[in-house]
Amino acid sequence: MSSFDVAIIGAGPAGSTLARYMAEKGYKVAVIDKKKEIGVPLQCAGLLGRKIKELNVLPKEFIINEVNGAYLHSPSNNILKVSKKDTQAYVIDRIGYDQHLAEIAEAEGADFLYKHKVKSVNNSSGKIIMANQGHKELSAKVIVGADGHSSIVSQSFNKSSKTFNAAQYLIETPKPLETNFVELHVNSNISPGFIWSIPISETHSRIGLFGNHDYKTLTNFLEEFMISNSHFTGSNIIKKYQGKIPVFDPKKKLVHKRSILLGDAASQVKPTTGGGLLIGFACAKIASDVVSRSLDNEKFSDLKDYESQFKKRYWKELKTQIMVQKTFELLNNNDLDQMFIKSKEKGLENIISEYGDMDSQSLLIKELFKRGLIFDILPKIFYRSVSHIWKFF
Repeated sequence: MSSFDVAIIGAGPAGSTLARYMAEKGYKVAVIDKKKEIGVPLQCAGLLGRKIKELNVLPKEFIINEVNGAYLHSPSNNILKVSKKDTQAYVIDRIGYDQHLAEIAEAEGADFLYKHKVKSVNNSSGKIIMANQGHKELSAKVIVGADGHSSIVSQSFNKSSKTFNAAQYLIETPKPLETNFVELHVNSNISPGFIWSIPISETHSRIGLFGNHDYKTLTNFLEEFMISNSHFTGSNIIKKYQGKIPVFDPKKKLVHKRSILLGDAASQVKPTTGGGLLIGFACAKIASDVVSRSLDNEKFSDLKDYESQFKKRYWKELKTQIMVQKTFELLNNNDLDQMFIKSKEKGLENIISEYGDMDSQSLLIKELFKRGLIFDILPKIFYRSVSHIWKFF
């Protein structure tokens, strides 16, 4: 039976990044993945905030487009335009990028075991049993569950995770697109989800949505939206994708004995958008430091520091986003339209442009409270409910 210092289950971007960090430090690392090709099929919108370059490598060859703003649309198409002079996000080739992160981890010495499906893990002994390799076994001093929303590692010490369904199309549009702006459309029928359009060129876009519905309902909603929207009417659908987005769970345990969770397996995602890649990269760095110390000291109880550091860094931000999400769930389409109209009247376009950040929304919320604008833009009928949600802010 092969033995490793660290066995990472899941060769997604967060898992591969952690593998690189650990291999660079000289540890014996195994990365186990059930897929034969990393990143396939595409299950992401591929829009990363500008802070990506502070958290991980991003070679230019994987950047398809750069955006510096967004058009926010209400159900009746009241529009808020927000933007900054500098690039705020990168549209990337996610499949190529995921494969690149795996390749550089492998180049540093990590062993990648493709087409290996994990059947079970033992969090006490570090033993891992495969389901499709003749029950082949391997062991590790530390097991990392980076195996997505349906994580085998997470299920060994947590309840099953809740998820949203997501659907996305790659389309060719009959009209030219404004390539430096993404478009976001809110609608109570899919709340807390929304529709996005992310341009990858003047003629091609990734258009998709997520919500608490089955795929058929979501795709029907998306196609109806495309027919009714003049920007997308007559578009050619080139490819269809679907996937699941984990729901952030503040009660999820991230550490148990010799095992930790990372990325989607840890529900390390933004409640408002479902995006989690940047959080996953930051947590990979935290994990590498904590796991290294635990291995060096042979004291695996120290792994609990990983969860405490994650909470210290992200808990306030994620709890703020949960409150934003709960607020939007209270609003019907008429409420959303009125909120957009009042937001424009109150000058929120400029405030969002100045304080908005797609990855850290608490700064904007704090500014809106400071100026007394949160309750100015919401329907008065919801004051009591919304006040209850935000009473601890």
